[in-house]
Amino acid sequence: MHESRPDPDDLLASVKEEEARTRKGKLKIFFGFCAGVGKTYAMLEAAQLRKKEGYDLVAGVVVTHGRKETESLLHGLEVLPLKYVEYQGARVQEFDLEQALKRRPAIVLVDELAHSNVPGSLHAKRWQDVQALLESGIDVYTTMNVQHVESQNDVVAQITGVVVRETVPDSMLERAHEIEVVDLPPDDLLQRMKEGRVYVPEQADLAKEKFFKKGNLIALRQLALRFAADRVDTQMERYRQVQAIREAWPIAERILVCVGPSPQSSRVVRAAKRLAKRLHADWVAVYVETPETARLPESDRERVLKHLHLAEQLGAESVTLTGVNLPETLSAYARRRNATRIVIGKPVWRSWRDVVYGSQVDQLVRRSGGVDVFVIRGESDEDEAEVFSASRRAGPVNAYVYSFLVVACCAILASQMLYFFHFSAVNLVMVYLAGVVFVATKFGRGPSVLASILSVASFDFFHVEPYLTFAVADTQYVVTFVVMLLSALVISTLAARVRHQAEAAVERERRTSALYAIGRQLAAAGDLDAILRVAKEHLRDLFKSEVAIFLPDAKGRLAAHGDVRLPEAEMGTAQWAYDHQARAGAGTSTLPGSQCLHVPIITANRTMGVASFLANRSNAEWAPAQMMLLETILVLTAQAMERERLAAQSGRAKVEVETERLRNALLSSVSHDLRTPLAGIKAASSLLNGAPDLEPVLRNELIQGIHDEAEYINRLVGNLLGMTRLEAGAVTVTKEWQPLEEVFGSVTGLLESRLKGRQFTIRIPGDCPMVKVDAVLIQQVLFNLIENAIKYTPPQSPIELNVRHAPGEVELEVADRGPGIEPGEEGRIFDKFYRAHSDARRGGVGLGLTICKGIVALHGGRIWVENRVGGGASFRFTIPREGKPPEV
Repeated sequence: MHESRPDPDDLLASVKEEEARTRKGKLKIFFGFCAGVGKTYAMLEAAQLRKKEGYDLVAGVVVTHGRKETESLLHGLEVLPLKYVEYQGARVQEFDLEQALKRRPAIVLVDELAHSNVPGSLHAKRWQDVQALLESGIDVYTTMNVQHVESQNDVVAQITGVVVRETVPDSMLERAHEIEVVDLPPDDLLQRMKEGRVYVPEQADLAKEKFFKKGNLIALRQLALRFAADRVDTQMERYRQVQAIREAWPIAERILVCVGPSPQSSRVVRAAKRLAKRLHADWVAVYVETPETARLPESDRERVLKHLHLAEQLGAESVTLTGVNLPETLSAYARRRNATRIVIGKPVWRSWRDVVYGSQVDQLVRRSGGVDVFVIRGESDEDEAEVFSASRRAGPVNAYVYSFLVVACCAILASQMLYFFHFSAVNLVMVYLAGVVFVATKFGRGPSVLASILSVASFDFFHVEPYLTFAVADTQYVVTFVVMLLSALVISTLAARVRHQAEAAVERERRTSALYAIGRQLAAAGDLDAILRVAKEHLRDLFKSEVAIFLPDAKGRLAAHGDVRLPEAEMGTAQWAYDHQARAGAGTSTLPGSQCLHVPIITANRTMGVASFLANRSNAEWAPAQMMLLETILVLTAQAMERERLAAQSGRAKVEVETERLRNALLSSVSHDLRTPLAGIKAASSLLNGAPDLEPVLRNELIQGIHDEAEYINRLVGNLLGMTRLEAGAVTVTKEWQPLEEVFGSVTGLLESRLKGRQFTIRIPGDCPMVKVDAVLIQQVLFNLIENAIKYTPPQSPIELNVRHAPGEVELEVADRGPGIEPGEEGRIFDKFYRAHSDARRGGVGLGLTICKGIVALHGGRIWVENRVGGGASFRFTIPREGKPPEV
């Protein structure tokens, strides 16, 4: 009854996961092995059915490739218009995510999940658009092929010789509620290609030569079907977990093989491999650590690790479990993993417990339920088996000696209590039981059993009449002896079990604390150096060994991170571990004569590097639990390294997108803002050349127009060059003490002609101090701000230039009575190429305010804009007051 009861923690986790899934949209993927199998057609057929059922459904993006039968299924469906994105001078159509989120239907059709969006889009990949829809609670129907699955990318490249660049992470497929396989025999697909129903004839011929070979299609079909089957298996496991179904469902074969220190285990592992290969089944090698096996001698622990390594080399997953009872632990794990068969070796020798309780094989068969149990006969070296059996029977000699001494002490104490204090026999029994408890908690079960037997014998010999003999005068003491022996055995067993469980709990707590600490520190690490530093510190502390980490260069050759250097032979071993993604060196079957153990740092998609343990550690020191902890830490390290790599890659992608956006904005702005004045200059100069008898007034106006347009172009080029110099750090600030009146006078002199007809007011307090600035640069700031006010305000509106000063800074303000700044643009208005008033006659390329911001920052100040009460904008910037100005 206990075994069939579901784990409350597992149920709670399943319920929470299911609740989280229901709050988000559901993803359905129409999955195929190649283009042309009919994924889009199947998706549209399903959409038509949902439409008839009354679902609010829209087609976000559907790629029909001009196929008439596919286009016909779009009739009656609402189709969202695609948005246009400017890219390299062309307008490209993309899925309009913003419109889909605004429309918020129940289901959105988004074809080609692996599609890469045009640079400048909200997301780099279409699957990220789908992710945003799901997070908003919108269901999505989509399509993709197996070659676009990230984990299958290298397999597809090996089969077809073509590296697919557009991939979808496996996590996206794992969150899918349903994957519908769209299948088509390869011959039928090739026939469709001949008929032009997949590609146009020219593309079809090229595709058949490169990708669409029949052998490729067969392999891709098998790959897609297996991937979908694995996904279905995962869904079944989730269902069994949610429904608390404990019995195994033999849907797909999965084999568990139990390994141990016995030499027979190698034969058992090989037999399990042959069975798994014959059944095309997954298999798991399991070692169960019980109180009896917790204190194995070093030779036996070596043998356990060797058997687990053998299983891994043969393709198994290795697992180490901790439990009190091997049959109970193994059968529970078999049900949890939905195993169909358990393979176990035949016992080498028979103990008294096997006679009383039945052997572990018998217990496993009784507990296995619907799981088949295979008992494999062992054939190993007789000498090795004999040594193993002897070591199993012998046990640690010192513990048994201490057990004998403890019973002797109990006998002495009981004798003193009997002869001097006349304690009753019942109290003397308690002394012996206390000694048994001590032995059980200190030395384990074997010595405690010996202590129990010796205690009964000692009690009879020393404290029951006739004394100093094993004869019993009163037959009632026989019952006392039996009860005492049984009590001692039960107490010793329970005490030893509690001790083992306490030790296991302490060890689990130590591992959990270590994993929690390293996980938290890795999450907080900001760069690769910090990640590797954290990993090395924890590995060094946990395993008491110096650690070196090696990272690959662009050619895949390992190089040390830090100052650690290894001999050439050790570097070769580390390179082997990296190339083959397997452990090598000391304690392994590969180059065991090495002085170091080399373990690869692996993620799901790549090998990030190799961790090398420099101290000489024997194989016995690397117990299975230690190796599991080591590999778990390296997995966390690999994930942190992968996260940092992806973050850097994402940063570079953002920079590239931003660079492309800025380049397009620059080309668009410059082409427009150069073309307009050049057209005016060309027209005016043509008129001057073609009509020499023009009136002087008109001629002067044309010449002035040419001059003004040339000045505009000069300022435009000057802004571009100025921005370039600011970003390159080539601007040198030469600060000198300046009265603000002189700076203002220079600026107003430059703008005198353009300020005609306006009320231009300058307000400077009488006690305004001198400021230490680069006068030329500050003049540039004021020139740009006043010029902006002239451009974007009505011709007769006033402009003000105000100064305020405080103890630590001087604040300058350029204020106008124009239309002001639209809400939300106060921060963006200082960005490169951003123009708030797109309806202005000619607003420049959007660099003037950016240059102002850069110059003010070079002076240590800040700049911002506010809307004025009553209308208009107020641009303000500060200049720090440095030192004491000279006396004038």
